[in-house]
Amino acid sequence: MKFLSVVLGLSTLISFAQQPATPSETIKNALKEKREMMQTSLVKNVPFENIGPTIMSGRVVDLDVNPEMPSEFYVGYASGGVWHTTNNGTTFTPILDSSDTQNVGDIAVHWPTRTIYVGTGENNASRSSYAGIGILKSTDNGKNWENVGLLDAHHFAPILIHPDNPDVVTVGVTGHLYSPNNERGVYKTTDGGKTWKQTLFVDDMSGIIDLQCSPSNYNVMYATSWTKDRKAWNFTGNGSNSAIYKSTDAGETWEKVSTEKSGFPTGEGVGRIGITVFNDNVVYAIHDNQFRRPQEKNKTSDGNDGLSKEDFKSMSKTEFLALTDKSLNRFLRSNGFPRTYTASHVKEMISNDKAKSIDLAKYLEDANSMLFDTPVIGAEVYKSTNGGKTWKKTHDEYLDGVYFSYGYYFGHIHVSPVDDNDIYIYGVPILKSKDGGKSFTSISAENVHADHHALWINPKDPNHLVNGNDGGVNITYDDGEHWIKNNSPSVGQFYAINVDYEQPYNVYGGLQDNGVWKGAHNAREDKGWHQRGQYPWEMIMGGDGMQIQIDNRNSNIVYTGFQFGTYYRLNLETQDQKYIQPKHTLGETPYRFNWQTPILLSSHNQDILYLGGNKLMRSMNQGDDWEAISDDLTNGGKKGNVAYGTLTSISESPFQFGLIYTGSDDGLVQVTQNGGSNWNNLSGLPKDLWVSRVVASQHKKERVYVTLNGYRWDDFSVYVYMSEDYGTTWKSIGQGIPASPVNVIKEDATNEKVLYVGTDNGAYVSFDMGASWEAFSNGLPNVAVHDIVLQTEANDVLLGTHGRSIYKTNVTPLQYDSDELKSQPITIFDIKPIKYSSRWGSSWSKWLDAYEPQKTIQFYSNASGEKTITIVSQSGAELNRIKVITDKGFNYVDYDLTITEKGRKALMKENDDLVIKKASNGKYYLPKGNYSVKIESFETQMFVE
Repeated sequence: MKFLSVVLGLSTLISFAQQPATPSETIKNALKEKREMMQTSLVKNVPFENIGPTIMSGRVVDLDVNPEMPSEFYVGYASGGVWHTTNNGTTFTPILDSSDTQNVGDIAVHWPTRTIYVGTGENNASRSSYAGIGILKSTDNGKNWENVGLLDAHHFAPILIHPDNPDVVTVGVTGHLYSPNNERGVYKTTDGGKTWKQTLFVDDMSGIIDLQCSPSNYNVMYATSWTKDRKAWNFTGNGSNSAIYKSTDAGETWEKVSTEKSGFPTGEGVGRIGITVFNDNVVYAIHDNQFRRPQEKNKTSDGNDGLSKEDFKSMSKTEFLALTDKSLNRFLRSNGFPRTYTASHVKEMISNDKAKSIDLAKYLEDANSMLFDTPVIGAEVYKSTNGGKTWKKTHDEYLDGVYFSYGYYFGHIHVSPVDDNDIYIYGVPILKSKDGGKSFTSISAENVHADHHALWINPKDPNHLVNGNDGGVNITYDDGEHWIKNNSPSVGQFYAINVDYEQPYNVYGGLQDNGVWKGAHNAREDKGWHQRGQYPWEMIMGGDGMQIQIDNRNSNIVYTGFQFGTYYRLNLETQDQKYIQPKHTLGETPYRFNWQTPILLSSHNQDILYLGGNKLMRSMNQGDDWEAISDDLTNGGKKGNVAYGTLTSISESPFQFGLIYTGSDDGLVQVTQNGGSNWNNLSGLPKDLWVSRVVASQHKKERVYVTLNGYRWDDFSVYVYMSEDYGTTWKSIGQGIPASPVNVIKEDATNEKVLYVGTDNGAYVSFDMGASWEAFSNGLPNVAVHDIVLQTEANDVLLGTHGRSIYKTNVTPLQYDSDELKSQPITIFDIKPIKYSSRWGSSWSKWLDAYEPQKTIQFYSNASGEKTITIVSQSGAELNRIKVITDKGFNYVDYDLTITEKGRKALMKENDDLVIKKASNGKYYLPKGNYSVKIESFETQMFVE
């Protein structure tokens, strides 16, 4: 039997030489460096606000539920941390925010002692399955975390804690995603993580993907190994060392039980395996079978009416020309070929050798279709009733529509604790079987997102399920007949964000598997929408949401789409949408489009749209028509099952129409200064790295920035560069940023010296064009930042994170000249006028809290220490004073606009007509007037209007 990876696997033999992965010691030092930066950073007090959205949630990878009180549980999100609920998911609290990462592979809780272990680093092997930093441990519900080792593991399978001793832990280690390494297999500790022993090692490309034990016998364990090899251009998710192992001594020793005689598949086509254990004897496994299905005989109908895409792959020229025009036209029309391609036209092209029969099939195939069309066997369920000695498949038919061709993304199976015939499997849908896997029914629902990764079955009430999927958490109490959605955490996985210039301005964002959303930047992220009936954000596109461009003449015209270049022009007012992805001509080599295809509206003319495939495409009429303005701007692609040799970034200079830079996933940066007539492949940069950003400066025509990303080599070095001569020469400006792949760089719109950078572990700012860097941290966890945008009218910076939705802060103080700030001890920044309200300190009901205003006083201090802020009247009377501990750098102090009794009397003495009454909360507030805010000898004005 042939299998999918034979041909695809050969591509790695002629691929780029494997670049070295970043050593774990480098990562350890980088984490320490980041912690130290966060303590001393000049911007450590700059406050970031999470603006959501929340309703679409993000990818859940694990759940751990209190068996004695199932309204309490923990949820692990792939790149959004660990969240805790004690009220059945009504509200959640993040508990991993004080740690060095938000990347989660598995969580395990020893409920009697409240000991929590987190295996950091998701094991689903997706494009955005970020590496972790080892195993974290907490005994105080996440207030403090201790890293207890296995730093080079990167990705983790389940963690099994001994029920009677939280110091005894067995863990499955999946290992590196993009490179070989030896720290993978099964590890065990008996001293709470102080030391670890590797008890099972398969090879440096095969790690453990699942690990389960008998519910009543910790000694009986099953581990599944998975041989995989992900590259930027190819993913092989199967191999002969994918297998099932068993231990009868709590993971000390292991025996392979999926042998050729066992009845379980063996060989190169064995993919990811999930395991579930009912008792010491009854075990189920789900297998992503990557062997090819037996080829079905072509089905034909009258004449040639049954034409399919596959027919043209092997059709000769003579056979093609013998087709009837009627059948060929039917095929062309039903498959969406442009009207110019009629039967007679296509036959003429074939006859004149301008195209081949197979080109019709290639015309219809793209990276999206290949996700679903690859004819592998797919998901299979096996059962053993003798402790893994023998296995038997439980069903006769193919389980179509569960895994498609990407079973690597799923791979779990569950058995009810009370009935060994009740099992649950999932991939795109979630299915249950009541007859031991002979037949299945769907328990998906309209409020349950597709793509499932976690399930908990209540041992005391097996109809009570908690499910984790790409859209968050769902709970059912009737075995899947009806579901509750529990999506209050802000854990969206954004690829890209953008803003418009409406009042208030809107934020747009494309998310992993959750479409494209739009919402006002100041939309209230609370449950008030349950009452109003309308969530303040709206989905404007489905799929895996990607980049967004908004017409600055009419913000209802939006260009966006989903994976592999599937883009549309939307009119949000009329709800019209037009598919605008450029298409190659029949007979031409098909275009290649990146998972996150770049698009750009020209700042010189908003009718002009650029879109990057392997060539740069330009439309002069809003995407209606396209022309390629380049040849292939990549190294030409590579043989594999992932689109590669594609453009990843486009930037046009605001100084000159047609001065355009492109970056590709295979490391090329190119420039044209004449709208594509000529291109120059820029040299001087590290090779073979993903170009995550190329940015033409808005301050100087000759200046350009480039960031490179080594994530797809497990290379976590920082690559940030600047050129002052159109890319002829480059200067590295990333020194000082702790090791972590770089995703984005953004210039400040006002101060050319100020740069913002987002990495896989946070955001940074430079005040000297990259000579030094400061780490943001106030309100912002150590999360992957994929995009940064500046709303220049509001002076807000927004961070699109891949795991914690969107953050916002105002950067007006950061735009001041840093040399001027350093020239004096204190700089108090301007305070916007305050609108007076008679409601200050009052409430319309005694049962509600009083409305208490707040104004933030922002200042820069060149020294740390205690300082006093005084509020004074026009005549110099002190109205209030606030003692604060300041840090060197930017400081933010909230002032509640109150005055003291002494200050009240002073104001009324200055103005005989003024009466200041005590508010209902017992406080006095500033009346309308002009005031000063003073720190030492420095002051600024404050107006209450």
